[in-house]
Parts: sequence; structure tokens; C-alpha cells
Amino acid sequence: MPSHSRSSAGRPNILLFTADDMDVATPGAFGGPHGLTPTIDSLAADGVAFERAHVPVAVCQPSRSALMTGRWPHRNGAMGFEPIADGVPVLTDALHSAGYLTGILGKVDHLQPVARFGWDLNVPMRQLGMGRAPAAYAAATREMVERAEEAGRPWFLMANAHDPHRPFHGSAHEAERFTAEERSTYPAPSRTVEPGAHEPPGFLPDLPDVRTEYAQYLASSRRCDDVLASVLGAIGEAACTTVVVFLSDNGMAFPFAKANCYLRSTLTPLVIRWPGVTAAGARERDVLVSTLDLYPTLCDMAGVDGNRAGLPDGDGSSLVPLLRGDAPPVARDEIVTVFHETAAKRRLEMRCVQDRAYGYIWNCWSEDGEEYQAENMEGLTWAALTAAGERDPELAARAEQYRFRRPEELYDLRADPECLTDLADDPAHRETLTAMRLRIARWMNDSGDPLAARYCRLADQRTHSGTSPPGGDR
Repeated sequence: MPSHSRSSAGRPNILLFTADDMDVATPGAFGGPHGLTPTIDSLAADGVAFERAHVPVAVCQPSRSALMTGRWPHRNGAMGFEPIADGVPVLTDALHSAGYLTGILGKVDHLQPVARFGWDLNVPMRQLGMGRAPAAYAAATREMVERAEEAGRPWFLMANAHDPHRPFHGSAHEAERFTAEERSTYPAPSRTVEPGAHEPPGFLPDLPDVRTEYAQYLASSRRCDDVLASVLGAIGEAACTTVVVFLSDNGMAFPFAKANCYLRSTLTPLVIRWPGVTAAGARERDVLVSTLDLYPTLCDMAGVDGNRAGLPDGDGSSLVPLLRGDAPPVARDEIVTVFHETAAKRRLEMRCVQDRAYGYIWNCWSEDGEEYQAENMEGLTWAALTAAGERDPELAARAEQYRFRRPEELYDLRADPECLTDLADDPAHRETLTAMRLRIARWMNDSGDPLAARYCRLADQRTHSGTSPPGGDR
């Protein structure tokens, strides 16, 4: 049976494409620069774009481990950069049981242990031009499609671009990180961006070096779009029966985004196109989605029942009824996100609960007197912020706040989506603060979060004393 036909069970092929460190507001379809990401924008025009989709944790390996298990990091064993725990089902188990061939392109080592996934096709970064060569992705995709056609089986391909992860295109870091030979294996983006052409996101200071680094990041984002275009082009006739899911694993690798729990840390540009099912150009502006929902969604699409999928209880819910238009959106009033460990394996425990109005963050590490340090502080932007702080007291205070957080933060996401004004000490928001504490405490208890007892003790003390939390006068 050719791969562009459905199997006898009506199972679609599935392409799961991930960008690496792409901000939600980078694709044009999500409000980004016009013309920068034509392939992502076209995909969104053909499918459903989710405007309130979040990853559960804003750093690469834990985010991907959660995606491929449908479980919170503390429930799959990969809270940091550890392997997924023995006995935890992974998505490829379920898809293999349904007859799928499975493949992965790039970011192979970010799902551990690699052998646990049983990939039928496994192509690491170095065979893909450091994860940045569109032609290499196209060739590997064609190989996957041809193998499935010969076997008469549906296929699942997880194609992972390494852009726009640092080092950004044209940066000094790129020349330091990759050798001349490595740089020769991938092309420049099909479009570059002049420094200063676009204002940086509002959570970053508008400084010359920030604009320069933001332009480099946007150029790398264009090359991610180039890779997506090559993969979609290589699918060929199989496109008519292929579900395409696009998302980023976390926010951009800049301060106040990746490796945090702010709104722009976890908000992801999720698009799903399911030929013959999803309505072209549909937008879900209100429904709160977690990428934990993708595991049960893809199993549902593939006809894998919950028992064979090993679906966890309550971590995620299938979006298929929503995509089919058969049922109202998933009934979720809040999104919880977490953080455990940086790529440098530094433990910085955070928890966050957001609804459509407010976002509350608990910085456990701050209560222990730690100083924040993460990979998002590399490059030009953090250096520019700290240097400007020597002349500008407001920027100095913002840099200090980033390094030494208050244990609790509260933001009005409607009035302040960039999370610039912390309301945790505002008496006018005390009731909201208390309500959000109760929400995160309930979730921590219900999910078995290992810090639940500690948080509940502290939250109870704060709520009944009405005083600032420990470390609040920093």
C-alpha cells in the first residue's frame, strides 16, 4: 500500500515538527514579523492555530520528555536531564503497537534513553548539517516515506530543527561553537534580518545590542522555517493523509523567557493540520492547551486505545474531539507549568499557575538564597542589560530582580502580558494571590509533586500571617 493512502484501519501518517527555542510571537501567524516564516504561516492557514498552548517546562530535554510520555516531569522521571524512568510508556511504544514505522530527525539525544524509543529511522544532528540543513532533512524525510511505502505501513516522524537555538546565525558565538567545517555543512537562512529592523519583545530592553541579537535570532528562525518547508516538500503525495503538528519546545533563549516560568517561557506556537478533519484557518483563542495533551491526541488519531497507550491519569487530554468539532473545548480553567533544572544541571525549582487573567510563580530556589544563572544569559542581551543598568536605575532593578527573585510573583496577564509589574505585594491583589496559592497547592498535592508539602507549609504561613514571604525584602 503506498504511504499516501490510509491503512486499512484508517490511520494517518503523523509528522511532529519541533522548533528549538522559538518564541510564540515569532511566526507571522502568531503576530511575528510579516514574511519571516512563510511555511509556518501557510501551515496555520491550512490548520488550527492555538493561541493559548503551553509546554509544561521551558527547557529542551524535559519538555520533549514530557511531550513523548504525556506525563509531568516528576511523573516520568526526567525532571532535569535524566533519562525517562523505566516502566514509563513512551509514544513510540503506542504507535509501534498500531503498526507505525517511527523516525526521528535531530535532537536524538534529548530523548533518553535513546534505545528506549526503538526508532526505525534515527538521524542525529551531525548528519543534518548541525540540525540546520534543509536539504539533509528533506533527504531523511524521503527515506522515511519510502520505507513506509515499501512496508505498507503508516509512519510517525519527529522532525526536530536545531534552529533557532543558540548559536544564532551570524553571531560571534556561532564561529566559537562550530568549526569552519561544521559551518560548511549548513546554509545561511533564505532570508536574513538587519539589526534594528524589528523591535525586540516587550519583556526585553530596547537596546542596540539587543536589537542586533534579536535580528540574529530571527534569521535563525527563518532557517527553521526553511527546514520545515523542506520536510513538508519531501512528504509529497503523502501530505493528503498526514497529520502535521508544529510547536516549539520552549520560549526563546533570552532573559525572562527560556528556563523560567513566565508567560513567554512556556507559551508555544502550536499548529495542527489534519487533512479532512480540521477547518482551514481555524484559531483557538480561548482554550487552554498543554503539550501534555499531544500524547493522548496522537494516540487517539492513530486508533490506539488508552490501555495500549499507557495513558497517565489526568496529565493530558485528547484534543481530537475539539479538532473534529464534535465536542466543546477541553474544560481547563488553568495551566500549570514547572521548572526543575537548567541545561548546566543547576537546580532552580519553580512552579506556576496561570488562568486567562493572572499568572502566579513560586520561586523555591529564591527562598534558599540562590542566585539565578542560566543559558539564556549568554550572548549580547544580558550583557547589554547589565551594562545599561549602570546608567539606568530601572534597568539595574530589572537585572537585579532577574538574578534574585522574590519567592512569589503575581502578574495581571491581561494588562501586563510581558510580566513587567509584580503584584504579589499589592494589597489590592491579596485575594487573587491567595486564590492562586490554593490552586498551585491543589495541583502539587494531586499530582504528587515532591515539593508539595514544603510549598503548602509556606503558603499556609503566608496566607495566615499576611506578611511577605522569606527573602521578600531582597
